[in-house]
Amino acid sequence: MKPVAIFRHSPTEGPGHFATYLDSRHIVWRLIAVDQGEAVPADPRQFGGLVFMGGPMSVNDDLPWIAPVLQLIRQSLAASVPVLGHCLGGQLMSKALGGTVGRNPLKEIGWGEVLIADNPVARDWFGPGIERFESFHWHGETFTIPQGAVRIMGNRYCENQGFVIGNSLGMQCHVEMTEELVESWCETGADEIAQSGGPAVQSPQNMQQGMQEKLAALRGVADRLYDRWTKGLRN
Repeated sequence: MKPVAIFRHSPTEGPGHFATYLDSRHIVWRLIAVDQGEAVPADPRQFGGLVFMGGPMSVNDDLPWIAPVLQLIRQSLAASVPVLGHCLGGQLMSKALGGTVGRNPLKEIGWGEVLIADNPVARDWFGPGIERFESFHWHGETFTIPQGAVRIMGNRYCENQGFVIGNSLGMQCHVEMTEELVESWCETGADEIAQSGGPAVQSPQNMQQGMQEKLAALRGVADRLYDRWTKGLRN
């Protein structure tokens, strides 16, 4: 099977649990460190799938790698190579497909409930017996659902938490979290937390309280989504 390409846009926002998931399924993957200047591949067909992680930048920023990434996403979907986006990654997918990315009414930082939409596509991806879950969030912007995609989750603070188009999934929330990622973000994002307010922003102490149990539950949800996504990988 061709390797899965994982695009890292910031040194603190690696693949986290997703890499552990791939290793446990013996799925080969390759990290593309955009944050270190690594070039964006020109042809998505050399990979089984493309995965875009998060980052503190905006997809609307004038950064040299954004336009090539948007083009690569469009080429991937045209070639039936599945794409998976986490937070910034989901925003890149939306913009590439003609959606827009702008300021969310509220910042979401920390743990918060996500509601699963009541439609056949959401059921296909989440399976039976789950209507909501607690995910990790860290974003001030959000995406619209691009034409041809189906919204599969949202919450009270951010209407669009995820969409599916074909075998591709774009998410606003972070299902890839590990203990190390949460602790690292709390440290590097301390100033942002201190300067942010509102009902959807938690303190580092609150984020790390009961973290092991929350992460274990989130891994169960993430694995359902990853199981469904990897079904579409190209050989």
